Amino acid sequence: MSAAVVLMAYGSPSLPEDIRPYFEDIRGGRPVSDEAVEELAERYRRIGGRSPLDDVTETQRAALERELGIPVFVGMKHWRPRIADAVEAALAGGATRIVGLVLAPHYSRLSIGEYRERLESAVAGRAELELVESWHDRPTFVDVLAGRVRGTDAWVVFTAHSLPARILDDGDPYREQLLETSRLVAERAGLGDEWSFAFQSASATGEPWLGPDVLEELDRLHGAGVRNVLVAPVGFVSDHLEILWDLDVEARERAAELGLELDRIASLNDDPEFVRALAEIVEERVAVSGKRQA
Repeated sequence: MSAAVVLMAYGSPSLPEDIRPYFEDIRGGRPVSDEAVEELAERYRRIGGRSPLDDVTETQRAALERELGIPVFVGMKHWRPRIADAVEAALAGGATRIVGLVLAPHYSRLSIGEYRERLESAVAGRAELELVESWHDRPTFVDVLAGRVRGTDAWVVFTAHSLPARILDDGDPYREQLLETSRLVAERAGLGDEWSFAFQSASATGEPWLGPDVLEELDRLHGAGVRNVLVAPVGFVSDHLEILWDLDVEARERAAELGLELDRIASLNDDPEFVRALAEIVEERVAVSGKRQA
């Protein structure tokens, strides 16, 4: 069987004029106010004009393809190239088995579940399909993160994107998987009890979202006498808006107001050890010719 990988990410607007249609895509086609568009555009301006997500994902794709020795195609959930475009490219290249891998380690039906729907709809039975739903506890993934925080004398705050709290009513494993990743990394890095977990990037939808928010956690740590904080966004593997704005701008501004020293670990991006971790995940799902070099 001829195998290929569809590597999936959230997507981001490439140009200022893309911001409105991108925002509307996230909202399922519902119109977005001018004020909301301008607020989002201002955030992109503050981080340099555009998100680096497209460029980072392409470097990850190319590195993973070299590591595996099989074709890897990028598909975005909310922008171009679409997941359907990646599937069509894989099929045109002769793929009879597709492994779907989302660049998000933790499962939720509101995140990975939606990627699955798009991927299955695009494949439409034309190839054998496997989706990797979660890789939050992979030892190689944990090792890369542990290396980012090992040896710090700061309090480590692990973070991830918040989701509506109602997911817990259905037994969604998202929060528990995040806490497990954080615990495993803390143990591997020897942090002891000098760590905590917080969410970030909640949307103003009028319903409760999972917390505590990272800004609230900074307030708490300040009140507890902590002076140095290292933020480790374990729910994200690439530099993009939620890293560069929510952490590097908003969280840093709050820390400065509180008199806290705040730093952030470098994103995994195309770190060779991280790419090898992704390759191991794929290799477990499909026999790969041309095993990577030791």
